Amino acid sequence: MTIYQKLSKIQQEFKSKKSRYNSFGKYYFRSAEDILEATKPFLKELDVTVTIQEDLISFEPPVLKVTATLADGKDSLNAVAIVGVDLDQKGMQMPQRYGAASSYGKKYALGNLFLIDDTQDADATNTHGKKQTIKEKAIISAQQLAKAKDYVKSGGKLDAIKSKYSLTKAQEQELATL
Repeated sequence: MTIYQKLSKIQQEFKSKKSRYNSFGKYYFRSAEDILEATKPFLKELDVTVTIQEDLISFEPPVLKVTATLADGKDSLNAVAIVGVDLDQKGMQMPQRYGAASSYGKKYALGNLFLIDDTQDADATNTHGKKQTIKEKAIISAQQLAKAKDYVKSGGKLDAIKSKYSLTKAQEQELATL
């Protein structure tokens, strides 16, 4: 089984409850720890590992690059999340501000890797009293398109790709014919 087939299996069968409650925003959510816990049955079954690496890519303002990697000893795939550290967050000490950004980055890097639909997550839908804006989908890069092709070839759903990326008609038709 290829690394793409292993990832596809996880993406299709992954389940993680939103077991944590935010009393301020009054919503349930899942954390990076919840996502990692939900991947554990797949690690042994598919003989894969999941790792997370964090890099501080900017000091002013502070920005973290968080990379989630799925590896099987031969090949690996990764997904990235870029998050800023809110230095003005009230009620938090500086280590807590970095920790919050780190946790957020891990959650979204894992979500990107495993195609967890963030539109159903309250972190994505809670406006905290602010005017809501429409979230634009990322334009798919050539490398991401190649991964998407392998994903679809191994049984992955085109709708999962379309929910995350903005595709041209030609890209969509190409993926649909695989």
